[in-house]
Amino acid sequence: MADTPSRLMLISPPLGADADFGAPLAAALSAAPFAAVVLRTDYGADERALLKMLKPLIEAVQAAGAAALIEGSADLVGKSGADGLHVLGDKQAREAISRFKPDKIVGAGGLRTKDAAMSAGEVNTDYVLFGDPGKGGDVPLDIVVERCGWWAEIFTTPCVGQAETFDSVAPIAATRADFVALGAFVWTHKDGPAAAVKAAAEQIPALESAP
Repeated sequence: MADTPSRLMLISPPLGADADFGAPLAAALSAAPFAAVVLRTDYGADERALLKMLKPLIEAVQAAGAAALIEGSADLVGKSGADGLHVLGDKQAREAISRFKPDKIVGAGGLRTKDAAMSAGEVNTDYVLFGDPGKGGDVPLDIVVERCGWWAEIFTTPCVGQAETFDSVAPIAATRADFVALGAFVWTHKDGPAAAVKAAAEQIPALESAP
């Protein structure tokens, strides 16, 4: 189990090639320190257009001191200057490890079973993430909490719990998962991304003093 409070990750909404995401991202990044940001992309979008959209976002993430990870467009990882990628499933993790390690970060989500999580961990992924909706719909909070607690107690590969709602931040952090990934609620908060992130960070004591 981790001996330090959870750090924060950030998960973007799905981004199409014409996404105007610079301002919301900057607002979120200004409100707390993040270890990494996963930029989710439209799997069917034109890669050249996606690259143009992603580059300034990646630069902003890195300027804030976080690792920029791409989901959905593995071929753009090298061209965009991203630090790595986030994949869905243990099979995709295995393929990404053989292609991108050790030069890039490879994290795995979409892990619907404990066996899938262990398989992803066994191939030397940089983290396993529980709770992302992926392609299979929302994951109940009690499952996310149980999986994070189970993993943090036994395994050394870092564990991430994805908080899709504000109310799930504290329970996930209480498992002592290495990271809490802030998801959908950040982008739908009535007072904007910065307010959502600041409120979420206050649920993790070590982050209370964040700007």
